[in-house]
Amino acid sequence: MKLKTKLSLGISFLFVVILTFGILSVFYINRLSSQSGQVLKNNHESLVYSNNMLKALEEIPANSDAKNLFEINLQKQEANITEPGEKEATSALRKNFNELISTPFDSGNYVEIRQSIQAINDLNQQAILRKNDAARKTAEDANLWLTVIFSVLIIITFTFVINFPSVISNPIRILNNGISEIANKNYHKRIHLDKGDEFGELAQAFNSMAEKLDEYENSNMAKLQFEKSRIETIINQMKDGIIGLDGKKNILFLNAVAEKLLGLKELDIIGQYAADVALRNDLMRKLLQPGVQKEIKIFADDKESYFNKDVLDVTSKEQVIGQVIVLRNITPFHELNEAKTNFIATVSHELKTPISSIKMSATLLEDMRVGTLNEEQAGLVKSIYDDSDRLLKITGELLNMSQVETGKIELKLQPSDPVSIVEMALESVQFGLQQKQISLQKHIAEKLPKVYADMEKTSWVLINFLTNAIQYSPVKGAIEVNVRCINRVVQFSVKDNGKGIEEKYLPKIFDRYFKVPGSSKTGTGLGLAISREFIEAQGGSIHAESELGLGSNFYFELNVS
Repeated sequence: MKLKTKLSLGISFLFVVILTFGILSVFYINRLSSQSGQVLKNNHESLVYSNNMLKALEEIPANSDAKNLFEINLQKQEANITEPGEKEATSALRKNFNELISTPFDSGNYVEIRQSIQAINDLNQQAILRKNDAARKTAEDANLWLTVIFSVLIIITFTFVINFPSVISNPIRILNNGISEIANKNYHKRIHLDKGDEFGELAQAFNSMAEKLDEYENSNMAKLQFEKSRIETIINQMKDGIIGLDGKKNILFLNAVAEKLLGLKELDIIGQYAADVALRNDLMRKLLQPGVQKEIKIFADDKESYFNKDVLDVTSKEQVIGQVIVLRNITPFHELNEAKTNFIATVSHELKTPISSIKMSATLLEDMRVGTLNEEQAGLVKSIYDDSDRLLKITGELLNMSQVETGKIELKLQPSDPVSIVEMALESVQFGLQQKQISLQKHIAEKLPKVYADMEKTSWVLINFLTNAIQYSPVKGAIEVNVRCINRVVQFSVKDNGKGIEEKYLPKIFDRYFKVPGSSKTGTGLGLAISREFIEAQGGSIHAESELGLGSNFYFELNVS
């Protein structure tokens, strides 16, 4: 039997019982009401008429209006005859009253009239008692039947309330337990309901679902899906932007960070050819461009952010089957580096003034006009002077490096004479050459074209080359300065005959803070890094050649103006 049919039958039964109870209640109430109404309407009224006539009869001899009052009540009584024998008594009353009217002073009629009225009263009082007994009997019957029906209804309803909810709740509870087991991945769970209703059909459907889920869980597809979900979860939790491409450059996936950076939703572009997406997205176009990009500046998180792009090939059996583009957020490192640069620039700038004052004071102490120094004092003053000079050089390098790192290199590019650049640099290193008795050989080509350069910064680079060459050259060594024009570029080179540099260190020689291991050079390790930045900022290139034990050759090239 269907669940709907069960519910309909149960509710219909309750409806019939309630309807029966209601009909019987209304029937007995109406019956009692009718019987009570008859008592009040018929018998009680007859008693009232009889009492009125008795009063009027006493006043007839003295009051002429009493006859009229008696006549009115008699007429009403004649119209209200309801009980057996009441008609005969009323007729006798009429006859005696008429005789009283014709012979008012006949006292015998008074007695007969009273007897007729009393007979009418007796008949109506007996009727009232009889009808009251009938009403009481009706009330008792109603009470009995309504009590029986109410008791039966209470028993049935109680049984229905106790048993019927279990008809629905038990299958639902069994199904709920089964669903909980399925939620906990117990796909072996089965439900057995031997019913032909909707719950039985639902149990069969549940068992079919559990069987299919059990098959799916044990299949390779389920395992692959699990691994895919796990990888997607890991990728989406990463703070780097990740874009996956297949072997045909179609987009496989984006993680949440990549979606935010590109301003695209994964569902909108998944499966599309990456180059087609790049046509309408600038960042995607930049990511797909070949070549090395040091940094990519992207506006993200309400600020300018910096990312490094890494392209990783996905291989299978030594064949590339896809690519993963990773955007690593290096903004925190960039901000730390900028803070470091600002700190270095501030400290260097603040140190430059007191160091210059110390150097000036040391110079004044060497002046004989201030006073004569003994040999030991002169040595101390010279040491102060040298250390101050070295500190000034270091702070100058740090300031220049700060300019380089902040991208605020101020260049005064103009057509410049290569010879003037060389002469400016050589004038600055004459003292160092004389101290170590180093011979300088200049090889400057004739009729050199002017170069498009900043004379001050280019001279600074050449001075740095010469200073390093002097430091690493032996006493009474030799240094060559060569300037020549090659294919529309002018080459400036400084060659020494020092101990040289191992080949493995040459690629790092222009890196910041790099010092060749085992070298006796004191300083920041920034001179060559700054030199490279200055030359490259002018559109030139800088290089180093060296062989261990045979010296080094540092040179840079600038474009002809």
